Amino acid sequence: MTALPAELTIVVPTYKERDNAPVLIQKLDAALVGIAWEVVFVDDDSPDGTARVVKDLARQDPRVRCIRRVGRRGLAGACIEGMLASAAPYVAVMDADLQHDETVLPRMLEALRGGSDLAVGSRYVEGGSSGAGFNSIRQWGSDTATSLARRMLGIELSDPMSGFFMLRRELIEDIVPNLSKEGFKILLDIVASSPEKLKTTEVAFNFRERHSGESKLDSLVTAQYLGLLVSKMTGGLLPIRFLMFALVGLSGIAVHLVALTLFHSGLNFGFEWAQLIATVIAMTYNFVVNNAFTYRDKRLKGMAFWIGLLTFYAVCSFGTLANVSVASWIHGYDPAPLLAGFVGALMSAVFNYAASKALTWRDV
Repeated sequence: MTALPAELTIVVPTYKERDNAPVLIQKLDAALVGIAWEVVFVDDDSPDGTARVVKDLARQDPRVRCIRRVGRRGLAGACIEGMLASAAPYVAVMDADLQHDETVLPRMLEALRGGSDLAVGSRYVEGGSSGAGFNSIRQWGSDTATSLARRMLGIELSDPMSGFFMLRRELIEDIVPNLSKEGFKILLDIVASSPEKLKTTEVAFNFRERHSGESKLDSLVTAQYLGLLVSKMTGGLLPIRFLMFALVGLSGIAVHLVALTLFHSGLNFGFEWAQLIATVIAMTYNFVVNNAFTYRDKRLKGMAFWIGLLTFYAVCSFGTLANVSVASWIHGYDPAPLLAGFVGALMSAVFNYAASKALTWRDV
């Protein structure tokens, strides 16, 4: 093992990857002969003891480090923390599940040494494989997401969805204030956030089957990805979390209307009582869904869940007052009810988001 300072840091975000971490270290050791490297595992407090396993390995190999994150989750945030923890001139990001081919890392490093700002492991350039490791549904989703990134943000990469890339550390230091810590597609965020066009090299690799464990991809990833595209199109004016919060709110309107119809027309409740019950049901729905998805990294459990629900009720009640007050004020100047209603609803959404972020899902 070399005693020289690391030239390359490989950042590996993990959640429940206990069995994969030791195998990945062995593969990196074989692939990076002659290169001064280190690997930083950024673990989101995995319940399977991933951090403990990595730290045991670190006691035997000084090239291995572990950052254990408690109370926060998310791939993008983990990648950012890992890259900022590096002092090496070059940093790479790859998954722990062994689907990324570590043998192409020397080629990616050579591209950066030769002047490129970014080297991307691509499944879609000649010699790469886009089908292995994906079922037909995930393949379709990946292709669609790639097409959206190209069209909506003008990204020219063949594989902007790749989670396997390497870049100059100074680059991430410069643009990190513009990056979102939410979501899964950190590469897309980096390319879209760079003030200047990056000199990029794409390196073909074969996407392999997962070695152990289960995929972390779910419907939330899709929602966060679409939110990232919209956020970047607005120059970051609309945060991803606000967009997801607003989307949940829209679905909550449908829940409210269904409940109102059920209790008023179906169960013959008076309108006022039916409206009150429907409002409570819709607020409860919004809280549960936001807690599960929008704020998954800050998910409230146990007694904190019930306290959070009560604060959310209070927030939404004040938000409703803000909605009505603003809409009524505007309607006094402009008789168009739709405009007044829209601005009132927007005001309510912004208030509810800001207040619930500060009170319900506040940073601990």
